[in-house]
Amino acid sequence: MDGDNDLCVLRRCLAEAGQSHLLHFWEELTVEQQQELCTELQSMNLEELGQAFQRAMRNGDHLAEKENVDARMEPVPWDVLGSTTRDRDQLPLWEAEGLDQISRNKVGVLLLAGGQGTRLGVSYPKGMYNVGLPSRKTLFQIQAERILKLQQLAEERHGLKCVIPWYIMTSGRTMDLTKEFFLKHKYFGLKKENVVFFQQGMLPAMDFDGKILLEDKGKVSMAPDGNGGLYRALGIQRIVEDMEWRGIGCIHIYCVDNILVKVADPRFIGFCVLKGADCGAKVVEKTNPTEPVGVVCRVGGVYQVVEYSEISLATAQKRSQDGRLLFNAGNIANHYFTIKFLKDVVNIYEPQLQHHVAQKKIPYMDVATGKPLNPEKPNGIKMEKFVFDIFQFAKKFVVYEVLREDEFSPLKNADSQNGKDNPTTARHALMSLHHRWVLNSGGHFVDENGTRLPAIPCCTNGRSDAIQADVNHNLKDANDLPIQCEISPLVSYGGEGLEEFVKDKEFHAPLIINTNGVHELVKNGV
Repeated sequence: MDGDNDLCVLRRCLAEAGQSHLLHFWEELTVEQQQELCTELQSMNLEELGQAFQRAMRNGDHLAEKENVDARMEPVPWDVLGSTTRDRDQLPLWEAEGLDQISRNKVGVLLLAGGQGTRLGVSYPKGMYNVGLPSRKTLFQIQAERILKLQQLAEERHGLKCVIPWYIMTSGRTMDLTKEFFLKHKYFGLKKENVVFFQQGMLPAMDFDGKILLEDKGKVSMAPDGNGGLYRALGIQRIVEDMEWRGIGCIHIYCVDNILVKVADPRFIGFCVLKGADCGAKVVEKTNPTEPVGVVCRVGGVYQVVEYSEISLATAQKRSQDGRLLFNAGNIANHYFTIKFLKDVVNIYEPQLQHHVAQKKIPYMDVATGKPLNPEKPNGIKMEKFVFDIFQFAKKFVVYEVLREDEFSPLKNADSQNGKDNPTTARHALMSLHHRWVLNSGGHFVDENGTRLPAIPCCTNGRSDAIQADVNHNLKDANDLPIQCEISPLVSYGGEGLEEFVKDKEFHAPLIINTNGVHELVKNGV
């Protein structure tokens, strides 16, 4: 900082905002630490932060509104709903439209990749994690190769060289590692100029009285501002301008942790385009009333995601005439926006978004004792916005329902935890999907004795339908370990084009199909 005058100004601003404690350890800091702390504090709009805290706490106190949400909730109406199972006859039309949009460079993808793999037991970005596939590919590589294959499919269909730009939102803690990882792996075959990194914002953690917490004597405790911080970051870092410059018409937004994500899914894109939608959400059917997943629905005539904790058990258990849950559209953070709508969100609607409050156990530096503390119960809040908060502003909102086993298996926990959403479940989900692709393309798996192995179940609308490729129509126990089968995204994006490799052939697992051909890693038990 320039001198005592700047320090006086900073002290006065902090005092007016009730945050004077942030300089409590000033005299103990080195000159370099003082400079860093000063820069951090000067970058904060303390008045705006105070107002956001007050609004967030007021909204968080309105627990009585839970009953009001229940009373005002309506399920997604049929006229805005598309389904990969109930609308099978429409899928080729939607896919053709999506591939046409891609071939004309009208589609971009935006990856929400700010999270670290802390719950996985690693300190690096979650996208750098490999779940133990035979290929050892990371989430980033799998998704990059799906983009490459989709570009190829669109080019083959329309004879036009095309590009799907990939925008990757990181956090301050993951930006450098992510960029280094992509550079090290030569952008996984994508062109560097078509991979655009940008950083989401950060907000200070606060105690329940609105006091900003110190992480260390010279460092404020900061946290990413939620995936809804996307919209502010898009504006500040002029990402929407880049999209417009490239001529992109729509964007597919998704989270990094879903190993089954169909990046820039042409069917989803085509469905939204042909429906004339400016905003769309891909959903999966909830498995049961108490599954901890948000529900896409209407509340008071406005589309939004209602968190599972906000819905009473009685409402969650309601069923429609066909026996399915009435509120069954499970949100999987997988969305479609037109660029025009996204631009309006950034320029007009983002300032209207309210912060959500998450009570957390936040390690902090105790001002009274000068010692770091690790609380055993929540001692403060982190404020965040959610990417779906802007559904309410859409003029034409649509919902696209897909099968969970085809498109949704998130990676959130370490294998040592509760047995759900971990590397093993993600790995098994991908291998099970690829197993089905082989069966659907006319291939078969056999055991060490040459006996054909039974198919695995494919659940549709609550039923288990055996895959037709299995000659005996016997179902493999869903609890059995999946057959080890991995198909490179560079070979097949969604199960297409595999007949030349597998039709009328029998394979021993593990089976690997990649650009170098078909490989059975183990034969006859050897």
